[in-house]
Amino acid sequence: MSNREVVVLSVGGVRFVTRASTLQQFPESRLARMLNDDDREFKLVNGEVFVDRDGTLFSYIIDFLRTLQVLLPTDFSDYQRLQREAEFYGLYPLADLLSQEHLLKPRLEILEVRFSLQEMQAFFRIFGSCSTTVETLAEQITVFTGQQAGQSWNSPFPSQKPLVPLPLGRPSHHDMAFHCGTDYAGDQFVARYVSIKPDNRKLINGTNVLGLLLDTLLKDGFRLISTRTVSGEEKLECYSFERMQRPAGLTLTVNHTPGSSRLAQAKRSQVQKGK
Repeated sequence: MSNREVVVLSVGGVRFVTRASTLQQFPESRLARMLNDDDREFKLVNGEVFVDRDGTLFSYIIDFLRTLQVLLPTDFSDYQRLQREAEFYGLYPLADLLSQEHLLKPRLEILEVRFSLQEMQAFFRIFGSCSTTVETLAEQITVFTGQQAGQSWNSPFPSQKPLVPLPLGRPSHHDMAFHCGTDYAGDQFVARYVSIKPDNRKLINGTNVLGLLLDTLLKDGFRLISTRTVSGEEKLECYSFERMQRPAGLTLTVNHTPGSSRLAQAKRSQVQKGK
């Protein structure tokens, strides 16, 4: 089989078609030696290589050979079985990555929105267990301000005068704060509008902003788990959300040093976000 460019495998009855170069990513592995007819576990039947192993788990094996990454579904639980399959195929760098099961499992992500109404203004503070999520959400939210003659809380549209964007309050990497509404100054209202991408509206009514914010979080995969009133006197409400955060993929970095094998030069690396 060593002269084949495309190889067809039947693993536990599941058919896979791949390049020979993919199977040769790690020359010392059994999959690479198989191409030289150097392993009795692999039988050539009607032009296909038959392997009496788990076909479902092999799909993760072949994905690793193609990408050098371990990316598993959020509901995956067969870490030990997949590690055993990796060892069977002689892919010890993959088995080593799978032994770091705690890095591969999805984590529960918590987000909390606090909302309070004070006269003609609404105040928001958002806390998140994942700083990357908070940073992404901060990039979606823009606050605009300007002095608007005769503007009021329930005015549906902002004045045609230019509005100035304001930075969000960022007390830490895990939270943000902003507010909207109007505040009377002399004979003019100082107005603050909030825009949340991809919605293009500039909203001044705090209840409308809250509704758009909650809808944005729900569309992003969060689930509302509780609502409660933190302080009745301050009209402070708290909305708690959660979702399963997919972990960053474990990636195998391979140094192509002349005269050395890929297996010997394999090193682990991982991009961790939001820690």
